[in-house]
Amino acid sequence: MAGISFQKLVSRDLAVLISDELDLAGVKVGLEKFFTYYILGAMGLFVGITAFLVIAMRISVVFSAIVGIGAAVFYLFAIYFYLELLIEQRKTFIEGILPDFLQIVAANVRSGIALDKALVFSARPEFKFFSDDIKTVSKSLYAGETLQNTLVLLGKRYRSGELQHTIRMINEAIQFGGGMTDLLNQIAKDLRSQQIIQKEISGQLFMYTIFIAFAALIGAPTLYALTTQMITVTDSVWAGILKQNPGGLPTAGISFLKPSPPKITITQYHDFALTAIIIITGFAAFIVASISTGSPLRGLRYLPIFIIVGLVVFSIVSSIIGGIFGSISGA
Repeated sequence: MAGISFQKLVSRDLAVLISDELDLAGVKVGLEKFFTYYILGAMGLFVGITAFLVIAMRISVVFSAIVGIGAAVFYLFAIYFYLELLIEQRKTFIEGILPDFLQIVAANVRSGIALDKALVFSARPEFKFFSDDIKTVSKSLYAGETLQNTLVLLGKRYRSGELQHTIRMINEAIQFGGGMTDLLNQIAKDLRSQQIIQKEISGQLFMYTIFIAFAALIGAPTLYALTTQMITVTDSVWAGILKQNPGGLPTAGISFLKPSPPKITITQYHDFALTAIIIITGFAAFIVASISTGSPLRGLRYLPIFIIVGLVVFSIVSSIIGGIFGSISGA
């Protein structure tokens, strides 16, 4: 694939969007290299899964191609959502350490250090990647960029409303004058108060989180497992009835009350139950994350756990109920 520019295969708007996502996620990968892995990975997944289904599983080419396309599309969306998760993690981290950083800057300014140098001196190792970005600010200042423009560029590296609001207030203080030390301390105080309020709200909503998690991880899989076993027992009962009465049950003179076996098979309902559990637990992960943290994207971390737990509960309950109803169903 040497000589092929994968970046040119996509629209300029998409390239700009992905470039912004990489910057916000803190991923230091060139755009061309990213699109190379992005497109080649999807193509490889499509070809690999399609070939496996056709050659090894003896499945039709059309169906195999549809599955391969679905897997490739899932891969593309998974990479994008992973970037969104990284962006959210960076935002959470920066908003958590921002009050401490501002108080350190305020202390440096109070001691007589200029604001630009106070920012650099406040970059502690515990601030991780934010310290690296602050050092980049210092390099931009030495290159002749104004402090206000540099701070604006710093705010664009994070999808954080709190950081951008802080930078806007600092720039206004630089432009119109004002007590920078008092301003920084007041912003830090307000941010910390806001974080405390958010934690209190999350604590008050904790019962809602437990209820949703219980309904999705325990309630729904248990009900689907019970229904699956009931259909299994019903199917076995009808199989015995039809074996004894090949012509069907008598209508007793009322034709519209003639009993008939269920139209849905056990396999069909089992597949439906698994699909429903995956969907329910998936949405529950995002709802729980939205309630507890305020960001639905953090549900991506809970998504695999919720789905696995839901499927495991379904399997365990199905086995238990199946053992109880075994004598009835003839299993």
